[in-house]
Amino acid sequence: MAWNLTPRPLHEPLKLQAQRSQKEMSHQSYPHHDPIKEPHSVSVKVLRLSQPSLVTQHPIDPPFSPPNTKSQPAPASLAYAPSSTNPDPFLLSPILNLPVSFGSAYVGETFSCTLCANNDLPPDAAKRIRDVRIEAEMKTPGLGGTQKLELGPANNHEGAAAGGGGVDLEPGGTLQRIVGFDLKEEGNHVLAVTVSYYEATETSGRTRTFRKLYQFICKASLIVRTKVSGLDANTSSSGTRKWILEAQLENCSEDVMQLEKVVLDVEDGLGYHDCNWASDGDQKPVLHPGEIEQVCFLVHEKGADSGVRMTPDGRIIFGVLGIGWRGEMGCRGYLSTGKLGARIPVR
Repeated sequence: MAWNLTPRPLHEPLKLQAQRSQKEMSHQSYPHHDPIKEPHSVSVKVLRLSQPSLVTQHPIDPPFSPPNTKSQPAPASLAYAPSSTNPDPFLLSPILNLPVSFGSAYVGETFSCTLCANNDLPPDAAKRIRDVRIEAEMKTPGLGGTQKLELGPANNHEGAAAGGGGVDLEPGGTLQRIVGFDLKEEGNHVLAVTVSYYEATETSGRTRTFRKLYQFICKASLIVRTKVSGLDANTSSSGTRKWILEAQLENCSEDVMQLEKVVLDVEDGLGYHDCNWASDGDQKPVLHPGEIEQVCFLVHEKGADSGVRMTPDGRIIFGVLGIGWRGEMGCRGYLSTGKLGARIPVR
């Protein structure tokens, strides 16, 4: 896994990969390094946010019960005591469980964490910490480079200025900010956190800043395989062309997921008919790790002269396939494919 984590409720510290960097990412508001060679009065911690799940508890028949006789389950194996309002055993217990993939991040999910700047000075220190600020950037493996992240308020301080200004921290105080980032690419991601503050004494003061990098690996959550088959135009009374677009969705993550929607955003001049569970009113499919769900769409021209987009090499572009799901802990995920198409003989 990307981080070496010790389970804690709701959030976990990420593994620190590097302390400071002058070249990895650019930062405009503050200097890249602190020329003062002494320990900082403020420290920073990054805690990943997550949601626990409920532990399943299956009822067990009492020992030495006759094999052909239906007996009541052992009371110790029940998640809840039986009652008149709930006579059947309920599998979900009130015990919370952290996910097995707590340290993993997957494409399509939202990476959320809390940034905490802590005043580590003792109560009787002569220094005072003023104007504490936190900024964050995310470096992705693609060509987009570094993206500045918008921080949400995690706690309120009376000294906080409007518009995200600095905060004065008393000894032992903490400034928290929440950051969220939609993961769209596989590979190494680097979260850069910059903390600046003003260290004041009775006679003088100075501005100090430091920067820390946190690296994690984003993995694929779904593998999408597509196939296009053409239908004879004679099967349609209007003479328009039709195609069958099939897709296999394989859960390659470590979590159970429930598919919520699979939609096709078609190009101009095309329409489609959804042949999946949404059109029939069936239950949404649940995919365990390694399982595959096959979906199908019937794509058609809106007219004989609909002006369907084709590439110079004779490929017709159908559109983009979007897949949305919900994880076992309720977190949502969404990803979209590139432009899907197939080589079609010229009429």
